[in-house]
Amino acid sequence: MSEHSQYSGQVVLEVNDLRTYFYTRDGVVRSVDGISFSVRQGETLAIVGESGCGKSVTSLSILRLIASPPGKIVSGSIKFHEKDLLHLSDDEMRNIRGDKISMIFQEPMTSLNPVLTVGQQIGEVLELHRGCSKEEARSRALEMLKLVNIPEPENRIDNYPHQLSGGMRQRIMIAMALACDPEILIADEPTTALDVTIQAQILNLIRGLRDRTRAAIILITHDLGVVAEMAQRVVVMYAGRKVEEADVFDLFERPLHPYTLGLLNSMPRLDDDSQKRLTEIPGMVPSLRTEIIGCAFAPRCPSASARCQTDSPILQDIGNHHWVACWHPNEISRINNG
Repeated sequence: MSEHSQYSGQVVLEVNDLRTYFYTRDGVVRSVDGISFSVRQGETLAIVGESGCGKSVTSLSILRLIASPPGKIVSGSIKFHEKDLLHLSDDEMRNIRGDKISMIFQEPMTSLNPVLTVGQQIGEVLELHRGCSKEEARSRALEMLKLVNIPEPENRIDNYPHQLSGGMRQRIMIAMALACDPEILIADEPTTALDVTIQAQILNLIRGLRDRTRAAIILITHDLGVVAEMAQRVVVMYAGRKVEEADVFDLFERPLHPYTLGLLNSMPRLDDDSQKRLTEIPGMVPSLRTEIIGCAFAPRCPSASARCQTDSPILQDIGNHHWVACWHPNEISRINNG
């Protein structure tokens, strides 16, 4: 089962032992290999890790948007209000996507339809899921453009995506995702390729909408600065597996997995003017085409033992709902404090 959260809100989504593989000519790619987590109403859960760790595949699996072939969800469960999404028909899933569960994709220019105006694209969601007439859908689309702070919304509603800036296109994606007041919003790298000013505006917008609607947010990112600002809980992924989960303050204060520690130490600090080189994580990410024996991080870990090479660590609760998959968390804690 997914680990219990310290938050008291109702659990709206529970992912249990999810495995999503891709069957390629070069072998089976185990992109998501047994991950479990839950998210509650009004909570922001961040899923972090470097590129290729399985973050986006996890989010696409929740909405059953994995291209098949070559991808396949081979086992596990994804329960939305106790209803397993993996057992629903395609029509039932289409009724949930964009309505109860929405997603902000990583690159809006490739996610928006270039031959439809932004008003038509927002309105299409409302016509499909709410049965609105075209006039009602346009009126609601205009409201959504105002909600996400699009300037001159009366004019922008008839613009095509290529006529908008990157930041405005991302706001359009958010407007589409929120048009039906979803219970869960999945944001996959929502601020990628945006400058820091626009990034801050987008994050403030998402946070304000979460507080207003009490939607649960799953934030997919590799930016730990965004995590610190937005999330209440954090799941750290490495090589398709969950290696640590904790309250955001506890994770930053007391990382217990060597990979988490490496991620935090690789961030520049404003309070450190020593000008020394940032800490690097040695070695390479393991190939997900070969079955990983033992701890996936062992070849790169300075604290690895013989056991780490042969036995896959189990997730254990260290206390305060802080979970870690490591045979030597006390050693990592000592290194961190040292």
